[in-house]
Amino acid sequence: MFDLESIKAQLAPTGVLRAGINLSNFLLVSSRAGDGTPQGISPDMAGWVAAELDVACEFVTFDRPGELADAVDDGLWDIGNIAYEAERAQAIDFSNPYVVIDANFLLPEGSDFVVNTDVDQAGVKIAVSERSAYDLWLTDHIREAEILRAPSIAAAHQMFHDGLANVLASLKPKLLEEIAADPALRIIEQPFTAVKQSIGVRRGQPAAVNFLNELIARRATDGSIARSLIIHNVEEKLSIPKFS
Repeated sequence: MFDLESIKAQLAPTGVLRAGINLSNFLLVSSRAGDGTPQGISPDMAGWVAAELDVACEFVTFDRPGELADAVDDGLWDIGNIAYEAERAQAIDFSNPYVVIDANFLLPEGSDFVVNTDVDQAGVKIAVSERSAYDLWLTDHIREAEILRAPSIAAAHQMFHDGLANVLASLKPKLLEEIAADPALRIIEQPFTAVKQSIGVRRGQPAAVNFLNELIARRATDGSIARSLIIHNVEEKLSIPKFS
């Protein structure tokens, strides 16, 4: 179906697949091996791509997703495991998502806000992890509320707890942990967006993207992605898209 040598020349021109990995998302990189190697569904996906191409896989790690996206033209990575977002798609071509993560708003139980549109009003301050996919979504859609950007997910949560923001935008699994620790908090149940975790490549490689889409669909339908989520204890926190 694919000319693997041609795909290999595009995705692993040095003979090694250099996979950009975002370390900040605890659902995608859930642990480290003894030697520091990242472990989780995101590294597993990179490993499957390398195995398909019959090349070694080298992880190139980034502390934040924005740093990974910025490096697209620096020749540091061949594939970048990062969430699809329209702004990023101006420089990166994305595969179909292999997992999806809901992003919701957290607020005090006594808040009058009921639906997501209630949040977007003057005087509201929303804490968010800067340059995350859901921060980019907020940037495109929030018109009246003020967005307060923190350097990490943990810092955004702390900003909310410190009272600097009255709404927290974050990944639903992390917000559910907050509610478990403090019943005086609640989320707006309808996600304001869904983070589509995908594989990115430099623009202009359509055959490579088609190859990645086929691989992702196959790994989803044969149960590989589901097994990976179970191994890394995130099976109840991530959704696998449906593939026909």
